[in-house]
Amino acid sequence: MSQTRHVPVMLQRCLDLLAPALEAPGPQAPVVVDCTLGLGGHSEALLAAFPSVRLIGLDRDKEALRLSGERLAPYGDRATLVHAVYDELPEVLDRLGIPKVQGVLFDLGVSSMQLDEADRGFAYAQDAPLDMRMDQTTGISAAEVLNTYPPGELVRILRAYGEEKQAKRIVSAIVREREKEPFSNSARLVELIRDSLPQAAKRTGGNPAKRTFQALRIEVNGELTVLERAIPAAVQSLAVGGRIAVLSYHSLEDRLVKQVFAAGAATTAPPGLPVVPERYQPRLKLLTRGAELPTEEEVAENRRAAPARLRGAQRIREEER
Repeated sequence: MSQTRHVPVMLQRCLDLLAPALEAPGPQAPVVVDCTLGLGGHSEALLAAFPSVRLIGLDRDKEALRLSGERLAPYGDRATLVHAVYDELPEVLDRLGIPKVQGVLFDLGVSSMQLDEADRGFAYAQDAPLDMRMDQTTGISAAEVLNTYPPGELVRILRAYGEEKQAKRIVSAIVREREKEPFSNSARLVELIRDSLPQAAKRTGGNPAKRTFQALRIEVNGELTVLERAIPAAVQSLAVGGRIAVLSYHSLEDRLVKQVFAAGAATTAPPGLPVVPERYQPRLKLLTRGAELPTEEEVAENRRAAPARLRGAQRIREEER
């Protein structure tokens, strides 16, 4: 597994967003958390760019932890890698005795390694077992979802997580086929989706299986449920002056991040107060205008950057007790 083909998305922009918090002088070394360690590309850049920081890296994928551990070994005890899902951040920090951190980075979606390892079943472009678990030691596979979920639930997942307009048509075909033989491999699913879509739907938006695969992956890994807990928990863990940067890859993730940031950056005062008391003041300052996109040059060099959306925020006030 070559690590060179893994190109971290919007890397310099992420470093620039976090820099003011990680370079600020303080009595202790600043702590930055990479909540989605993957192959360690962003983490390695953070450790290299900010020589005084201590990095905590989280990943639910044990193989990713092993590979990034090799990559970050030169940084010794400046890097602490933990097998955890990113909504477990508060417990991880608690265990490590770290009350607050100066920086948090999320690079959401599927890691390059998971897409590149054929037998994980994430990619619709090659035939593989329908697994899709980011942590292969736990949970149910995509095949189990396809073979056991009631039709109504499958339609809901495809619509909610894949924004698939043809969900009913695809699910009818899945239910018909799974009665003949349970699903086990991705090629059969891709073919079935292709056959069940009307011509017009096949002409737009790339591979017609893309939305269904996204929906299954989100369901198998509970991604949106986890993210709903993780972003507020990460904001909560920031010290005043601390910064958070989040890279999303589809509108569902981006919407969740936007909502949490917008709520933190808004006053909570009842309307009509002539002076807003301190306890109602915003806790966050937005660092990006809307979501920032990768440059055309970056997309040309790394096609996986194309759907990326980056949002950043800074903690400007403590919670009121």
